[in-house]
Amino acid sequence: VLQKELGWECDYLREADCARRFRRLLEGDPFFEVPAVVDELSTRRVLSMELVGGVPMDQCQTLDQETRNEICSHILRLCLRELFEFRFMQTDPNWSNFFYDAKRHKVSLLDFGASRGFSKEFTDHYLEVVRAAADGDRAKVLQKSKDLKFMTGFESKAFEEAHIDAVMILGEAFSAAGPFDFGTQSTTRGIQELIPTMLKHRLCSPPEESYSLHRKMAGSFLICARLGAAIPCRAMFEEAYSRYAAQEQEDAASAEEV
Repeated sequence: VLQKELGWECDYLREADCARRFRRLLEGDPFFEVPAVVDELSTRRVLSMELVGGVPMDQCQTLDQETRNEICSHILRLCLRELFEFRFMQTDPNWSNFFYDAKRHKVSLLDFGASRGFSKEFTDHYLEVVRAAADGDRAKVLQKSKDLKFMTGFESKAFEEAHIDAVMILGEAFSAAGPFDFGTQSTTRGIQELIPTMLKHRLCSPPEESYSLHRKMAGSFLICARLGAAIPCRAMFEEAYSRYAAQEQEDAASAEEV
């Protein structure tokens, strides 16, 4: 996976295509912008884009609480849209890939080299994994993880419990009824404590897409933690879940008409 992504990062024609795609997907968005690619100055080894203003996320820690909450809320909502609406995600959550312009109150998105797509089958199952974690349904987390090929079905009980615990920890933000305080969460420490058991008992590699996805989600959570954000993630996920279901119904109706 890393070798493939390194190749992507070094192919600036591919990155330019990804940047253009994101620019189209986010056209008209009130908060996010994607700078235009300067085609005549771009090649496979050189990528030229519009100059953007602003500062990276690590320089936003002194902003007022309301502004930090709003920035982080938009970043997490974008993650959900990328996965469940676009099925196309910029998977590198480096602080410097988000430039906040205080004067315009907008964030410019940068660096699309690690962008990747996700199949409908993957997002169908992954949506239900998050749903199960948000609802505290450990049995469903286990079953949907098997559907996603995170495990073979022959793992030890110790591995199953560690895997479920890890998913439940990652789902804590989406299970909280009110604003989730990222400033007091211990997600990283909780996951680190489970890693030895998971490495010892794992029987198969997780899906290739999960490496990129979890890097993006973990990095976005870290941004929220560093900015001390407190935001209603549960409501955000419920909105994404409802939209996904509505799109499924619309697609089914269209198929019947054909």
